Amino acid sequence: MPDLKKQFEAASKDAQKLPSRPSDEDMLRIYALYKQSTAGDVSGDRPGAFDFVNRAKYDAWARAKGTPTEKAMKSYVDLVARLKKLG
Repeated sequence: MPDLKKQFEAASKDAQKLPSRPSDEDMLRIYALYKQSTAGDVSGDRPGAFDFVNRAKYDAWARAKGTPTEKAMKSYVDLVARLKKLG
């Protein structure tokens, strides 16, 4: 896990400086995997219907519910690597 944690930390830095902005779907996936990796399962109340952005983020994170930390980290690292290649 220490090696995966280093890869995860590097990927989180890389995600901040991707060459182009990912699609909204990929952005939500990045967010959800990061939150699942760092905070575990989603918690708190679902944002209201008119809080579109935070509701979408909450829903994306909720879809990752139950994903083990190591699997979420690995998926995050793989997703960021794929997005870096796409430019």
